[in-house]
Amino acid sequence: MAAMATQMRHFGMMSVQAQTRINEQQVDEIVAVPSDYRALVCVFLAGGNDGNNTIIPIHGDAAISNYTNYSTLRGADLALTQSALAATAISVPRMGGLAYALHPSLKRDPVAQPINGTTTVNDGIHDLWAAHKMAIVANVGTLVVPTTRTNYNSVKKPYQLFSHSDQISQYQGGRSDISSFTGWGGRIADLKNGGDNPTGLIPMVTSISGAQLFTSGQVTLPMAIADANTTLANVLNPSGFANNAAGNARKLAFNNLRGVDLPSSLVTAASHITDQAISANNALQTALDVTTTFPNTSIGRQLKQVARLIKTRSGLQVNRQVFFVQIGGFDTHSDQPATQVSLLFQLGQAMRAFYDEMSAQTIADKVTQFTMADFSRTLSPAGSGSGVGTDHAWGNHHFVIGGGITGNDFYGMNSSNGTPFPQLVLNAADDSDTGTSARGRWIPATSVEQYGATLARWFGVPDASMANVFPKIANFTTTDLGFMQPPAP
Repeated sequence: MAAMATQMRHFGMMSVQAQTRINEQQVDEIVAVPSDYRALVCVFLAGGNDGNNTIIPIHGDAAISNYTNYSTLRGADLALTQSALAATAISVPRMGGLAYALHPSLKRDPVAQPINGTTTVNDGIHDLWAAHKMAIVANVGTLVVPTTRTNYNSVKKPYQLFSHSDQISQYQGGRSDISSFTGWGGRIADLKNGGDNPTGLIPMVTSISGAQLFTSGQVTLPMAIADANTTLANVLNPSGFANNAAGNARKLAFNNLRGVDLPSSLVTAASHITDQAISANNALQTALDVTTTFPNTSIGRQLKQVARLIKTRSGLQVNRQVFFVQIGGFDTHSDQPATQVSLLFQLGQAMRAFYDEMSAQTIADKVTQFTMADFSRTLSPAGSGSGVGTDHAWGNHHFVIGGGITGNDFYGMNSSNGTPFPQLVLNAADDSDTGTSARGRWIPATSVEQYGATLARWFGVPDASMANVFPKIANFTTTDLGFMQPPAP
């Protein structure tokens, strides 16, 4: 039951005044309870995935960064070969049909791969591109205001740029000017939970990866539960209450204690949390299981648990949900080639299994997976040989997967070359580094706020309330990047 209170500082009962203020701001925006279901699933790549080896140009067009630019600057130890990339080629409409490729680990592997003692032959995510179920948002990162190499030294930049903890907080918090104590997933729930899930038996926001800033709202109480190794019937099931005389006596005493000292705000809040956990536990006793086979990896089990909750949505009386899952290990200062092969294989297999399960539930167009990460990594390698790695950088490329996207294309604001994909040239227009020390740290053309606002709008956040979710969104002119279908009714 303590999973319901992973962030006790929020104490729902002690945030009544804050909720009242939020309700007053929404008084003119009250709409009917949604008639459909929608969910956002944040997949966080902790450590900072190397976007430069995740989306790779394989064309030879001299006007736009091409394979030669990429391979020359990455070096033979780090650059992926064109032959290795041939099977994951994609044609990008916004780039005039030029060819790019995904990391080879994101394709379907015809040979069963052993992972943690289990073999899987699930498809990867590569062929979702041709099926128009995947979009790529290029060169996204933390920004305070639109930033270029020209104004880099004169505008306010994200605090502690290139720091893991700070950039994670800014991605999950949805702002980069100050430290945020709430996340944009939690703030969506602050705004939408009461109207969209009026009789919901669980919170709108759920993490399968412990307490996270992303899930924290001002008044929202998030739920954090274990992965699919624990059934939904047991994730909130209180222990120590066996159906015998001693267990029943303990349960009676426990329930009686929750009625004591209720005039105390602290006690009332704690009792309220426990009541919510008990109600949710009762509802989860009849949870439905999935039919798709998920890989037995951490990220696979997390997404499987999300899929179980979604399948039980009717019994839980929820119309809108936000989820957080995470895969770590992307801080590849060394040994990057082998590490990224393994991690991206796990990621692609798990995200594809989840998409297939949403298709089986006939709601693939109602559930959207999207990736985030601390940052990308330098174009120039660190070290050499099989131990080669990369260092902390900035702008990164992210996947958006689901039936609700508008098409298989690159999205985002244009970089210096007139496209969302940055110029792969050191000490040039898109590089925040200068001089002989330039490593290739791309200045993001698109902010986290613009990326998140596009997803939030599809989820049903009205434009008039977008600043409640992304406080600095007014700093960016374009707030809809166009990769999602029209917003929820």
